[in-house]
Amino acid sequence: MKKISAVALMTMGLAASGMAAEFKGFVQDQKCSGIPAMKGDAACAQKCIKGGSPAVLVTPDGKIYKIANQEKIVGNAGQDVTVTGKLKDDTITIDSVK
Repeated sequence: MKKISAVALMTMGLAASGMAAEFKGFVQDQKCSGIPAMKGDAACAQKCIKGGSPAVLVTPDGKIYKIANQEKIVGNAGQDVTVTGKLKDDTITIDSVK
């Protein structure tokens, strides 16, 4: 009985890991995201992302997530957003942006 319960819980956990989650943060350019002085600099984020630096999501605690589908996020450069998507390693594939 314990084996069945453990297998069921593992299966449910794997299914949940493929589900979308919400991530809150600031849309920054990758180049400047690791520079503390650039944190929250909307003008820089907009300029650098427009110039070709990939957009990333920087959470309030400083975690930096890459974005797989850039077209979903570049319009929000320099803004605080909540994205819904799937996380794999340190990369989010975005379903929606609020």
